[in-house]
Amino acid sequence: MSEQSDIESSNERPQAEPSQTAMFKALGAVKAESLKGERPANRPKTVPGAEHPDAHTIPISIAAMLVTIGVVYGDIGTSPMYVTKALLSGQGGIGVVNEEFVLGALSLVIWTVTLLTTVKYVLVSLKADNHGEGGIFALYSIVRRYGKWLIIPAMLGGSALLADGVLTPAVTITTAVEGLRTIPEMHALIGDNQMNVVAITLVIVCILFAVQRAGTSKIGRAFGPVMTFWFLFLAGAGLISLVLAPQVLLALNPLYGIQFLFSAHNHAGIMILGSCFLATTGAEALYSDMGHVGRGNIYATWPFVKVCLILNYLGQGAWLLANAGNPDLMGVADLNPFFQMLPAMVRPFGVILSTLAAIIASQALITGAFSLVSEASRLDLMPHMQVFYPAETKGQLYIPMVNKVMWIGCIVVVLLFQSSAHMEAAYGLAITITMLCTTVLLFIYLHRVRKVKLFPWIFLVFFFALEGFFFGSSLTKFFHGGYFTILLAALIMIIMLCWYSGTSVERRQATLLPLRNYLKQLERLRDDTTYDLVSDNIVYLTNDTNTDYLDRDILYSILDKHPKRAKAWWFINVEVMDDPRTFAYSVENFGTDYVFRVHLFLGYKVNQRVNAYLRQIVSDLSASGELPAQPHDYSVYKRPGPIGSFRFYMLRKTLAPESDVDSRERTAIALKYTIRRYAGDPARWYGLENSSVYYEYVPMFTKFKSVNKLHRIAPDERP
Repeated sequence: MSEQSDIESSNERPQAEPSQTAMFKALGAVKAESLKGERPANRPKTVPGAEHPDAHTIPISIAAMLVTIGVVYGDIGTSPMYVTKALLSGQGGIGVVNEEFVLGALSLVIWTVTLLTTVKYVLVSLKADNHGEGGIFALYSIVRRYGKWLIIPAMLGGSALLADGVLTPAVTITTAVEGLRTIPEMHALIGDNQMNVVAITLVIVCILFAVQRAGTSKIGRAFGPVMTFWFLFLAGAGLISLVLAPQVLLALNPLYGIQFLFSAHNHAGIMILGSCFLATTGAEALYSDMGHVGRGNIYATWPFVKVCLILNYLGQGAWLLANAGNPDLMGVADLNPFFQMLPAMVRPFGVILSTLAAIIASQALITGAFSLVSEASRLDLMPHMQVFYPAETKGQLYIPMVNKVMWIGCIVVVLLFQSSAHMEAAYGLAITITMLCTTVLLFIYLHRVRKVKLFPWIFLVFFFALEGFFFGSSLTKFFHGGYFTILLAALIMIIMLCWYSGTSVERRQATLLPLRNYLKQLERLRDDTTYDLVSDNIVYLTNDTNTDYLDRDILYSILDKHPKRAKAWWFINVEVMDDPRTFAYSVENFGTDYVFRVHLFLGYKVNQRVNAYLRQIVSDLSASGELPAQPHDYSVYKRPGPIGSFRFYMLRKTLAPESDVDSRERTAIALKYTIRRYAGDPARWYGLENSSVYYEYVPMFTKFKSVNKLHRIAPDERP
C-alpha cells in the first residue's frame, strides 16, 4: 500500500478498460455480476437484490426531526444564555439601560439571525450539497474546477471553523455551570472559587467526548427530546417576561437596529455587532451537519427553533426594561438576564436544563467537525484517518482522531481561560472568517454552477459587506482571547497547506504502469529459484481503482528492491460504497494464475478486515482452479489447508537529497510525512494488526540534480 494518497480518495488519472473480468462474487449471498473497471461513480451502489433508500436522502419524519433538533441546533440554541449578557456588559451594565438600547440591540440580534442563518444558510447554502454532505469543504468540492485559487478560502474557512469548534463546548458549558451561582443553595456549595466551576466543566466535557463513539443517531435520539423541551422552555420563559414590557415587539422592525447602531447612545459603537454576531455562530455548523440529518429535516425544524429563540430574546429585553436602574441588581457581578428573568422557583430547573442544553450545544460543532475532516480527507487536504459509521446513514460518522484532538483542545481552553467572560472574548472571531469564505464559494456556486445571472452579485456584495462589519467589530476581541482561536486556525491551516502541497508534488511524479507489460517478468521471478521465496502470497493495498494499471512504486518494490519472489501477487483496492451492507469483490487475473487485481466493494457499515476477506477470496479461487493449490507441510492443524502464507507490504515514499525539487517543495513533503506518522496506523484500519506487515521505503521518482563527474586518480596521488 502506498501511503502517498488515501485509499478512498478520488483518482483523476486516465483509465483503460480491462480485456476481461475474471469473476465478480458476493461474499455471502450476493448475486455475481460483471464489472469492467468503471470509476467508483459508475459501480453499483447497493447490494443486488436488496432495497435501501438512497444514502444521500434522509426522509423527513418525526424521529429524524427529533434527531435534527438534538444534533444541529445546539450551538445556536444556547446563544440566548450569553448574547444579551454580552450586549449589556458592552453598554455599561443595567444602570444605563433604556428603551433605545433594548429595542436597538434586540433588533440587531433578530435581524442578524434572520439574514445570516435563515437567508444565507437555510435558504441558500443548504441547496449547495455534495451528495447530501454540507459544509465548506463539500461546497469547495463542487466549485473547485472553476479556479485553483478557490482552495485558499476553502482551507481558510475550514480551519477557522474547526478552531471555533474547539472553543464552543468550553464556552457554552462553562456559561451554564456558572449559572448555578444564581441559585443561593448552589452558590453556597460552589462559592466564588472559579476553580470549582472549572472542575465541573471538565467533568462534563470529558463525558461529552466519551459518548461520541455511540454515533450521531443514538446521541440525537437521546438529545432530541431534551433540546425540544429546551426550545419550548426558551419560548415559555420569553412569553412570561414579555408581558412586563410588550413594547419590545417593536424590535422586529429593523429600523430600530440601524438607528441604534449609529446612535450616540450606543456606547459600544459598531463593535456592538461583535456581541450580536454571537447569536448566529451555530449557522455554519448547521450547514456542516446537513449530511447527518438531511436538508428536509432542517427545513422542517428551523421555523420552530427560530420562533423560540426570538421569543426568548424579546423576553430578556422586556425584563431589562422592567428592571432598568434596579438598585438591587447594580452590584451583581456578570449580570446575566437569561437566568435573572426566571422566577426564583423556576431558576434551579432552568439552570439544570441550560447545562444539559450546553452539553448538547457542543454536539453540533463536534458532528460538524467529523463531517469537515471527512470531506477534507477526500480532497487531500488532510491525511486519511480511520472512520466509523455507527448509524445506518453514511453521513453520520465518527472519527476517533478528531474526537481526541478536540477533547484535548477543549480541556486546554477551559484551563487557559477559566471563566466564560474570558472565553466570550475569543468566541466568534474565527467563525466570521469562515462565513466570509463561505460567501465567496457560494457566489461561485450560484454564478458558475447554477448559472444565475444577477442574484449572485447581490448576494456577494450584501453578505460580504455584512460579514465584513462583523469581522471588523470582532477584531477588538483579538488581544482579549481571540488570538487563541486565530492561532489554532493558523495551525490547522498550516497542516492543510503542508498536506496539500506535499500531495501536489507527489502527484507530479506519480506514474501508472500497464500491469500486463510486467506479467512475463513476474512469471520469471516466480520460477526463479535463485531467489528465496519471500512468501506464498505477497499483498499490496493500492488506492488506484483502475484494473489494468498499477502504481510504479509497487512494481519497483517487487522487481527492483531485491526481487520479492512469491507464488502469487495480490493488488487490492478497497472502495467504500454508499449502501451500508455491500459485501462483494471482483478479480482480474490477466489470464495468469499468479497475478490478481482485486477490488473489494464494502458498505460503509462493513468492517474493513482485509486479511479475513482475502483468505475467503483465495479459497474461492483455489476451489475454482484459478489459483493453484499452495500446500504446506507444517501446521498446528492435522490437515493443512490449500492456502499458503501471506505477507503485506505498505510503501512509504522518501525524498532523496539529490532530488531536483526546490526547498519549499522539499519542506512540504517532509512536513506531510511528519503529519502522516501521527494520523494513525493503516494496518489497524484494515484489520492487519495480526498479519505479517512490512513497511518499505521507496524513493520518490523525481528528476535528480546534475553532479560533476568524478575523475579517477592513482592510489598514491592526492588531488
